[in-house]
Parts: sequence; structure tokens; C-alpha cells
Amino acid sequence: MRTGTLFEDPEFPADDSSLHFSSAFGRPSQYKWLRPHEISPDAVFDADGFSRFDIQQGLLGDCWLLAAAANLTTYPVLFSRVVPDDNDRIQGGRKGVDYAGIFHFRFWRFGQWYDVVVDDRLPTLRGQLVYIKSSTKHEFWSALLEKAYAKLFGSYEALSGGSASEAMEDFTGGLTEGYEMKDAPDNLFEMIEKGCNNYAMFACSIEAGAGEMEQVTAQGLVKGHAYSITKAQAVDIETPRVKGKIQLVRLRNPWGNENEWNGAWSDKSPEWRFINEDTKRSIGLTFEVDGEFWMSFPDFRKYFDRIEMCHLSPDCPIALQESRFAWRQSAFEGEWVLGSTAGGCRNFPNTFWHNPQYVIRLDDPDADDEDKLCTMIVSLIQKNRRSKRNKGITCLTIGFAIYRVEASDLQRKPLPREFFTSHLSAAKSTFINLREVTCRFRLPPASYVIVPSTFDPNEEGEFMIRVFSECPSNMQENDSAIGIGTPMETDLGVTDAQRATMERLFIEVAGEDGEVDWMELKLVLDRCFREDIAKASRGISQTYQTRSTPLEKRSAPQTATMPGTGLEQSICGMWTMLQQFFHNVAGGYNTPVTRANGVSGEQTELIQSENVTQVHADPSNPGFSKDACRSMVAMLDEDGSGKLGLMEFQKLLTDIARWKGVFKLHDSDQSGRISPFELRAALQSAGYTLNNHIINMLMHRYGSKEGEIWFDDFITCAVKIRTMFDIFKARDLSNRNEARFTLEEWITKTIYS
Repeated sequence: MRTGTLFEDPEFPADDSSLHFSSAFGRPSQYKWLRPHEISPDAVFDADGFSRFDIQQGLLGDCWLLAAAANLTTYPVLFSRVVPDDNDRIQGGRKGVDYAGIFHFRFWRFGQWYDVVVDDRLPTLRGQLVYIKSSTKHEFWSALLEKAYAKLFGSYEALSGGSASEAMEDFTGGLTEGYEMKDAPDNLFEMIEKGCNNYAMFACSIEAGAGEMEQVTAQGLVKGHAYSITKAQAVDIETPRVKGKIQLVRLRNPWGNENEWNGAWSDKSPEWRFINEDTKRSIGLTFEVDGEFWMSFPDFRKYFDRIEMCHLSPDCPIALQESRFAWRQSAFEGEWVLGSTAGGCRNFPNTFWHNPQYVIRLDDPDADDEDKLCTMIVSLIQKNRRSKRNKGITCLTIGFAIYRVEASDLQRKPLPREFFTSHLSAAKSTFINLREVTCRFRLPPASYVIVPSTFDPNEEGEFMIRVFSECPSNMQENDSAIGIGTPMETDLGVTDAQRATMERLFIEVAGEDGEVDWMELKLVLDRCFREDIAKASRGISQTYQTRSTPLEKRSAPQTATMPGTGLEQSICGMWTMLQQFFHNVAGGYNTPVTRANGVSGEQTELIQSENVTQVHADPSNPGFSKDACRSMVAMLDEDGSGKLGLMEFQKLLTDIARWKGVFKLHDSDQSGRISPFELRAALQSAGYTLNNHIINMLMHRYGSKEGEIWFDDFITCAVKIRTMFDIFKARDLSNRNEARFTLEEWITKTIYS
């Protein structure tokens, strides 16, 4: 400001990249970006406050956004959270006025409020705003709000087409539910009226067929267009024939023009003479060409096809001011991950139980429920899909199922496959490819488990699940507690001869310094497990040949080579003995190794070398990775030297042998790869109980594109987990599942591991 330069937003520039992401979005290059004072010399941010009548739609198909914004203006305390009071006052942009051309707005995004900063440059055509504009020509708050919302999702085009429920949620942090009129509950008017009294927001629309978009009906209503509901009230009526109450709703067309309902109870219709003047004043009746009108609720149900309502969350400013608010909220964020928690719907019983599970207890029925049932609204939102439209990413098909559970069922965390194959759901949603799936249920007091999922398995995405209920619900994730258990029983069967073999191998490989570093360890592991690694590689190669679109290939590992034939001959028999050791521990996972020249294991065990030289593995060898071998060394390297002594070397090989046995147990087809959804069970067999959050991260880190875990990656994963448990246990001195580290200690421990 001191330089007299107005702000220019580098993250959302005034060019076509901010307008569109596809070539089908018209010809926006014709648009010129202007600041408000360049559009109107009398430009202001707002003229005499904010009103639902300020907002008029432009060329962008975002009437759903306008409907939500119009609703927002009726609640000043909510409006000021989205449109903060500290924004600049546009005063024509005159020099000398304290104005910087910068504005900020706040939007709710899956549990958090985010500030979005924009400059005041707006797209225009022939000097007029292209998109949202105010009915007051020199007012610009609504156009700037739309720009900030477009920036949130990457472009103006990203706002083309949507549901008013999205914007209502993003403006309030509330929870929306929607109904097709033909399927709406009988008490819909009472729900609307109760919602209005609890500051809920509403939108409704008429379905448009092919070629009918924004077509005006004979009744003055617009098809494919989002209207907002601004009031619902049952009023007294007295006619020569009828005396009683009539249910009325007030709606607004966001175009804000003469397109209004022209039937009964429309502006200046004769029905209003049957309502007394006091009632007219109490409901705020006015007759203006402003897009707002009243109609009877029966006509509303007859002519409109869909309604959406947004219930405010208990933590919103209005709710915090109320002594009693209708809703209690529980919420969790989660993720569907390939091979871990992306189990698909109930059509896939073998994987469905892998989905995240959430247990909720409803103790008390609603206060006014004659059937003593509990109202529960469940919302499942898939995160960050609209902002990825420019990458061709669309919404997944999502839904959820609800199961009633007893305390005995919850002894198993998570609920196993057998539970879901033997129990019917108590309630469920439909599966649909929208950002959000919401359903209202009335259920008896009890405990329930909610299972959110995609329709098909192995579809990845992030989600948020929320539950609104009239009684406290205390939702918790139904998942394992992290801990160390008992590994599967494995008879290692380490004989004295095998120990002697490992010792001689150590001496041969370690060389003059008497210790094994990561390169020497890589040599040993690549040689001992070359068949296991190669087996998985061959399986992947066959998969590539059958795919119509080949995936990125993984190079088949080559066996590390040793310089000099003397050492090769010297320890060749020891390889055989060591491989037999791993074979025994794993229960016959490998085919026994025999020498091509017919020399038996007992004979080769006696072969020794007279000229021993230090061994160096080839770092470029694609067997066990450099990082994996270093992690294995670090796991048992007490002095931080980067090398292992004999006892540590023997212990490492014994641990790897045990993990190989676990791997074989879960590698049912002996492909050298664990199938998707098996990692959790495999690690539990190794003695490590982990929850969904950690398993998801391990799948991101170690899983293949198909969600499989390769043999060498499984060993590396087991090493990492073992190391982290050991680091923590060494500092959990009181055995209270708590550990204390200084920053230096934490960095030292974790960076080396």
C-alpha cells in the first residue's frame, strides 16, 4: 500500500488458467479482468449491508452456489464468519484512500476453516461482470465471494454444476441431507419448519430433462435451477368454507428477477385476502419483483422434485448462543487405501470387513418421539474431488451400511468377516457418485457399527464421516489397539552346524574389519533369497503380458556377484547350508538347493578358502535395496557404527528367517507376493498389532500398484516396525505406553533407523 500498488494474487492469476481447465468452457479468452473501480466509479464492497436480494446469477452454471449464499445472508453471525468484517472497504479505488485490493473469505473444508485470499480483479465482458453480480450495480461482495470459492477449487469452471448442499456445508460446516419429493417422509413440512427454527438452510430444484435446462414452466418455475427456501410456517386461514391452518413455504429464485411462481399464494394472488394483516406482517409478506414468493406446501411437493437441507453443527456461532440446540455431533476422518481399507461394498464379503468401522451408541430416544426411537443422520463425504476435476478425477461411488452390535461382538476389533456374513444390516444408504451421501434413520436405542465404503474394492480416496443425533452418541473407531503380541509359533530348529555355518559365513563376508556393513549384508540376503525375489518378479512380468495397458515394470533382480572365484567356491557350500536353514524355518517355502556337480551339503560345508578377500556388493543390484539393508543394520546396531558383529548378524538372520515363515504362511499361491488385504494379518502373525491408520501408511510406503507386498518389501516393513517398537519400548520406562525424547534424541533414533 505504501508503494501505491494494488495486490495481484500470484496463486490465482487474472488469466484463462483461473477461468477454466477444459477446452469445452466456451471462449473465456475474450474476457477482460478489471478491478471494481474500473467497472464502476462508485464501487463499494457492500451497499447498506448484505441481503439475499444482492445476488444475481451470471453466465456460470453455479446457481447452487447462489442459493447457498442467499441463505447465508439471512444469518449475519454465520455470514460474517465466511465474509469477515475486516475486509477492505472498496471506495472507488481512489488514490490516497487506504485500499490495497486484497480480500479474504473463510470456507469450511472437512472439519477445518480455511482462509482464501484473492485480489479484486474480476472477469468482465464489454465492461460488465461475467459471473455473479449484485442487483446493486456498484456492489461487489458477491462477485468477490464467488472468486474466492473458485480459487478454493482451482478455477471458475470447477464451479459449473453442483449441489447447493456442497456450498451450504462449505459456508457453515453443517450437515446436509436431501430427498426426492416422491420418496420424502410424510413429516417433511415439520422437518422443514423445525429446521427453520434451528437455523437450517434449504435448497430445492425441479428436474430438467434433455434440452429443458433453465426452461420456464407455465407456473413460472425454472427447471434445473436451485431455489432457496427462506421460511416455512403454518398460518391461520379463514374462508367462507374453511377455517384452520395452511402450510406455506417461502422460496427465492437466485436470478432475483420476475421469474416467480404464479399460482396460488403467489405475489398479489387472491388467496392472501384470507390471511389477517397481523399474520402478514409477522411472516414479512412483501410483493416485489425480486424472485421471492410464497406457495402452499402441497403445491411445493407437487411441482418440485428435490429438496436439500443443511443442519448447523453444534459448534457454529448460532448454536453456541442457544441454551438448547437440537443436534449432537460426532465426526471422524478416514481413508480407503488399496490393499488395506478399500474393501468395497457388501457384495464383496471377503474384503468388506477391511473397510474402516465406527461404533456409535444411542442411549436415549428423542424427547418428542412417540415410538421411543432415536434420530440419527449419517453423512459420508468424499474429500477433495471437485478440486481435482482438472485432472479428470471424478467422484467415487460411495455409501455405508449400519449393523446393530452387542458388547460381546465388540470384543473383536475390527469386526471380522464372519460377523458380516452372519448378520443383516440394520440400515443402509444407497451407493451414488456424489460428494456426499446422507441418510436419516430412526433406530431403537442400542450400539451400532457404521461401515463406510466405495462400491468396488481397491478404489482409493479420503473421506469424512459425521453423525448428527438428538442424544449424545460418542462415536469411536472400532479398530485394533497398537501393541506387541505373540508371534506365530515357529520352530526355528537352529542346529549347531547351522550356527557354525553362519559364523563361518560371517567371517568370510566380514573381511578384515570383522564386521558386516550394509553392502556385505546385501550380498548375503540377495544370494539367500534370490529365488524368493525372482519369483515375485516373474509373476509381475506375466501380469504385464496380459494387461492391455502395461504398468511400469519392476526390474527382475539379479544375484549379487562376488569378485574372485576363490571366495565364490569357498562359501558356496555355506550358501546351501544357510538356504536350508531358511527353508526349515519357513516350513518348506523354498525348494531345497543342490549343487550342480552333485556335491552334498555335508561335503560343501567343509569347503574352505585359503585366500579370503573382503566382499563388496554392487550397490546398483536391484535385490534388497540399499535403504532396506541399512535399516536392517540399524535395527541391531547398538553402537551406531553402521556395522554388525557376529551375535547381531546371527540374530538378524534368525529374525529374517522367522519373518520368511510368516510371509510363506500368507503367500498362499507361493507367488513371492502377499495378496491385497493380507499385510495386517501377516504382521499380526509376526507379533505386531497395528491399526488402520498405520496399515494404510505401510501400504502407501511398501505396497505395489496392485496393492501387493513383495517379499523383500515385507522384510523391510517388518524391520521398520520392529525398530520403531524397540525405540519406543526402550524409553517407555514406566510401561504406561508413553515415551519421552528430546528433539535431538528423537532425530538421532529415527533418522538412523
